[in-house]
Formats: sequence, structure tokens, C-alpha cells
Amino acid sequence: MTSRHLAKKIAEFAFSIKASDVQLLDLRKVSDVADFFVICSADSDTQVKAIADAVLDGLAESDVHPWHREGVTQKQWILLDFVDVVVHVFHKDVRRFYGLENLWGDAKIETLDDKPPTPQIKAAIPLKKAGTPLKKAGTPRKKAAVPPKKAAAPRKKAVAPPKKSAAPRKRAKK
Repeated sequence: MTSRHLAKKIAEFAFSIKASDVQLLDLRKVSDVADFFVICSADSDTQVKAIADAVLDGLAESDVHPWHREGVTQKQWILLDFVDVVVHVFHKDVRRFYGLENLWGDAKIETLDDKPPTPQIKAAIPLKKAGTPLKKAGTPRKKAAVPPKKAAAPRKKAVAPPKKSAAPRKRAKK
């Protein structure tokens, strides 16, 4: 697995836990520290830990394990070092404070989106070739065949119960 492919895979695992502002820093031409940094943000301490766990668990399935990890107990900035790729999972406020993107400003920065790529849509109707005449205005169109309507079953009329008179009944005399 190449370092770029590993970095993209890490970003996918981070997105699975709703990581925000995910950026990929290409450090290959800038430094020998690592090939890539994957930097992402979370809204809470719990989410910081969940993103880091998702990355660790997801890569463990491919038998990829970190060489070093830091910040797991504080849950403000978790660093996962996979040698060629270093993952930084930040709490939003902490990320703003440290500004790693500014420190590594010479690196090529790629902002990643959680949206899947849009599929290519094939035209449902073939396009007319250039030079073929269009239909003239006012040309009647063919009507589409409409299936006959089913006859509705006759409705039963609702029968109202007999009305009671407002006056009390008088008893017949014997």
C-alpha cells in the first residue's frame, strides 16, 4: 500500500465518524519527517477518540498498525504515527490554536470532502447529429396510449338511523 493510498484510507475512516475539515498535507518535497499528514477536526473529546479508534480499527483489518501514538488519554489532540503517514485528530479549538497547516505552509494541501464522486450519467436520449432538421413548430405530437379506466364499483348509500321526535311520548290510556 502506497503512502498516498494509506492517507486516503485514513481519511475515509475519519469521515465514517463525521470528522470535519479533513486535509491531506503532502510533505514529500518539504521534509523527511513523513510523506503525508492527515489532519482532521472533531467537535468533542469523545469524537476525537472515536475518530482515532475508527482509524486504528479500520487499518488493523489490513494488518497496518501505528508505530507510535500520543494524546489518547487527553483526547484533545491524538497523534497516530504510521511512519510514512502521520494522523492528527484535533478538537476544533486546539486545531485553531496550533495551526499545523500554517507551520507546514510549504506543503501541498489537499482538502478532502466526504461526498462520494458523482457518477457519470449517460444520455438517455441520443443527441441529434449536426445538420439534421428539427421538427417544425406546430407539428402535432402523437398521443400516448392511455389504458382504459376501470369501472368504479357502485357505492352504497348511507342510511341514516330513524329520527327521534323531540316531544316525549304519551302513554295510551286503557
